[in-house]
Amino acid sequence: MTTPRTEHLVLPGVLTAEEASVTVRGILAAQREDGAIPWFRGHHLDPWDHTEAAMALDASGEHEAAARAYAWLARHQNPDGSWYAAYADGDFERVTDRSRESNFCAYVAVGVWHHYLATGDDVFLDRMWPVVHAAVEFVLALQRPGGQIGWKREADGSAVTDALLTGSSSVYHALRCALAVAEQREEPQPDWELAAGALRHAIRRHPERFLDKDRYSMDWYYPVLGGAVTGAEATARIAAGWDRFVVPGLGVRCVVPNPWVTGGESAELALTLWMVGESDRALDVLQSIQHLRDPASGLYWTGYVFDDRAIWPEELTTWTAGSLLLAVAALGGDEATCAVFGGERLPVGLDPDCAC
Repeated sequence: MTTPRTEHLVLPGVLTAEEASVTVRGILAAQREDGAIPWFRGHHLDPWDHTEAAMALDASGEHEAAARAYAWLARHQNPDGSWYAAYADGDFERVTDRSRESNFCAYVAVGVWHHYLATGDDVFLDRMWPVVHAAVEFVLALQRPGGQIGWKREADGSAVTDALLTGSSSVYHALRCALAVAEQREEPQPDWELAAGALRHAIRRHPERFLDKDRYSMDWYYPVLGGAVTGAEATARIAAGWDRFVVPGLGVRCVVPNPWVTGGESAELALTLWMVGESDRALDVLQSIQHLRDPASGLYWTGYVFDDRAIWPEELTTWTAGSLLLAVAALGGDEATCAVFGGERLPVGLDPDCAC
């Protein structure tokens, strides 16, 4: 295995170039020959976390490995444009959860756009366009009249109409990236623009259209991370939840009032803080979770129960490491990562805010 080039992933108190290389190698070691990236060897793969890890590989310059991850998605896409929620490691033809979650399926658009911006590979974009198109169509078939996105389709094909704020916020980001892909290919998708605008409006103005998951930190920051809530509203939202969810020196709670901080949520909050111009705070959060780092593998423990001073669960996950690398890449000015999460050049959709 070659040594990754990670000089651009150096961040004081978070990663040296060598530490970043070890982390990248940790993700590569978990990746299967066919491109699949499970949570860790012996655990399952889900399409969202698989894509997050692939994006981290692109941010680290491992473009060939990332391309293999997207090729895996293309090969395993269902005829209706979806992917299943979980596949067994070691036998990825064996599905362990046959439900199909909307945000899991949409996220391929974020990864594809990120890979294209990182590589400029037009052939890749052409090859993945039918994959992105089918995935978006599957997801938008779950959109409700109020703009929110139904959570999933069950194994029997029935639609779950309840919507999750975090999931819908992630879908909004994915729709913007899908529109960017369509724009690059000069294939206008006016229905997607309308759907994205309606979804943004629901996220910003109609919290009652989503299941109440206020205790979860992701529902706090994801409307900002997904790009639906911006400007002064975004700053105010982050400020309002800060004391509820952030544990100084340790990271971000997954759920209040549980004494459990998680690496993935902490890294995503750091990326969100970078988006709203609070890079110093973002750096503090990333520094605070280095107690979750396993020096040998370079990967990160999923979480830490601070009342018990115990790592839990005892798993080192590719997606936790991936989310941290993406946050570091944004803070370090990686062009593709900044463009995908900064969102300045992403279409926003046709927002009905002004008419409602």
